[in-house]
Amino acid sequence: MFSIQTLRNVSIAGWASARYLSTDTASTASLKRSYLYVPSSSSRMLEKSLAVNSDMIIYDLEDSVSPKDKVTARNRLQGFLKNEMLLTPSRIAVRINDRTTPFFVEDLAAIVRLPTVRSIVLPKVHSVEYLTHVASIISETRLTPSQSLPLCLVASIESSEAVMNASAIAAWKPPIESAQGCVLGALLFAAEDYCADTSIIRTRSRQELLYTRSHIVNAARANKLEAIDMVCVNYKDEKYLKEECQEGRRMGFTGKQAIHPSQVDTIQATFVPTTFEIVRAAKIVHNMQIAHESQKGAIGLEGEMVDAPMIKQAEKIIQIAKAAGLDIPDVV
Repeated sequence: MFSIQTLRNVSIAGWASARYLSTDTASTASLKRSYLYVPSSSSRMLEKSLAVNSDMIIYDLEDSVSPKDKVTARNRLQGFLKNEMLLTPSRIAVRINDRTTPFFVEDLAAIVRLPTVRSIVLPKVHSVEYLTHVASIISETRLTPSQSLPLCLVASIESSEAVMNASAIAAWKPPIESAQGCVLGALLFAAEDYCADTSIIRTRSRQELLYTRSHIVNAARANKLEAIDMVCVNYKDEKYLKEECQEGRRMGFTGKQAIHPSQVDTIQATFVPTTFEIVRAAKIVHNMQIAHESQKGAIGLEGEMVDAPMIKQAEKIIQIAKAAGLDIPDVV
């Protein structure tokens, strides 16, 4: 996804300053807005990750770890993730190495046995065959009485082939014999890999990626999956990050990847409804209740006709706002 050196530099700078961040995630437990990558190449970074308030933490065995350190990093992460008292499984994901590497099988076998891990990020998912192969391994390795919850698979879309197959990938279901072991929970867009595969030149306008991002969102949402937007590589530019987050949310993405702890707060503050949206949604729901009492099918709000689809959207906004711990105003 990124060069090893780039991720190392970002990680060292970020985790050096990430000392005491908020750990209050009780109100946002059901939301998955930020997905922060944490290199498994450093025990210090692993320990610091416990204090980061990202909705999801992706412990990385892939791009941020050099080939010569892969086995050591896996063993280090495996030991770290065995401490069930420190971790909230619903927040924990691991990105393993892809199936073309010699590390794939051992990565997967090691991670699926850990009860503290609920999600696995699969790099370079180009077709459904990859998912079926993974499901088979999980079924053979993981099914024990203590691990009854299925693992959530996150399919990373990184190539033109994957984009062409996105709808099929999103619609994938595990074979019957593997159905209890895993489910597909999200599509994730790896923009840098995709650009490298397609020779697309990435610009600050992001216009060259609009079609691809929209296609991934549509495929994901059609199958009730989370849609995870690309990393903002300009991690020191908070204004640009916010702009990219706002665009991603408007496009339908439910969350965004982060490579630096400082990106988390901006992502999580942006992937929630605005105050204006919440107030408007509350008014729509309130007026809807009044209309239903009067047996009316449509309502008006500030000179605009509001019907069933807009009511559904308003209810979703209220649901997300409540999950984020935001205030819902009383309206009349």
